[in-house]
Amino acid sequence: MRYAQGGGLTPKQQAAREQLRLEAAERFACGEKTRDVARALRVGERQVEKWRRTWREGGAEALRSKGPMCVELLSPAQWERLVRELERGTLAHGGDEEQGWTLVRIRALIIRLFGVEYTVQGVWKLMRRHGWSPQVPARRALERDDASVERWRSGVGDRKATAAAQDAYICFEDEAGQGLRPPKGHTWAPRGRTPVVRVRGSNRGQVSVAGVVCFRYGERSRLFYRLHVYRGRKGEVKSFTWQDYRDLIVVAHNQLKAPVVWVWDNLNVHLVDELALFFVENEEWLTVFQLPSYAPELNPQEGVWLLVKRGLADFAAANLDHLARVMKRKLKKIQYRSDLIDGCLTETGLIMGAG
Repeated sequence: MRYAQGGGLTPKQQAAREQLRLEAAERFACGEKTRDVARALRVGERQVEKWRRTWREGGAEALRSKGPMCVELLSPAQWERLVRELERGTLAHGGDEEQGWTLVRIRALIIRLFGVEYTVQGVWKLMRRHGWSPQVPARRALERDDASVERWRSGVGDRKATAAAQDAYICFEDEAGQGLRPPKGHTWAPRGRTPVVRVRGSNRGQVSVAGVVCFRYGERSRLFYRLHVYRGRKGEVKSFTWQDYRDLIVVAHNQLKAPVVWVWDNLNVHLVDELALFFVENEEWLTVFQLPSYAPELNPQEGVWLLVKRGLADFAAANLDHLARVMKRKLKKIQYRSDLIDGCLTETGLIMGAG
């Protein structure tokens, strides 16, 4: 679509749109067909037909801009102040708790700050005109310590240097789980008719996966994983034990045939004394770093889970064994796609290099 939906154009955008209409008028005078004009100007054919009718009735002058449909009520200085206030959040403006900005709340804020009356539709046009749009915000845990995340990012070079000095792989480990109730996905359906996907009503038990992605400059990226099926029975181990994590580290080391710089989060099982003793006993080939709490964007293994969960959208598994087989098959496909594993590294701030 060449134009923004719903109007709300700036004077510069209005001038550009007028220029397109005048160019279309020149093409009409040369006898070009509607389809050719639409393709050349990158607009819809129905829009070109509308312009052609106007041109027939009044010529090129009829296609000139009539000026702005409405005059913006806020001055540039007032708009800049409004942006600053919006960035402070709703809590700073008397809200009971931090919530998102709605058109009604923005309208009330404009009236309170400037005494200017806007309709809700007018606020929508105002925000769109200045490049704002409704979006789903990213979620961050209240317990997250942004200072520790920044310190970790600044120390990425040190960890990379540690791996380079040892000619080691940098390995990022994480866990994920999936029950019989699948994640929701999108599908096409007639407008006004909500599609129905049948899934398991019972969600007892789950399949847990511990995965690790491994990177080294000049080598193909690798993915290793272990699965654990929890059926919800009494006395059954629900997730991975410290022995499972130990075995995963050993398997990765044996397969890579190289030293390992192991990076993972602060899960309580990761911090048990038995694992700490294992790290000390194998420090000649194993170095361990802890990620900051509640910072999943630093771990490329999260990208692997996103790929797996996307493939499980609206998937109705017959039972836990069926679910485990499907998850294993999807993980094995990713193992053969080192480019996908490399792509999961992008958001971590770590770029593999020679040094």
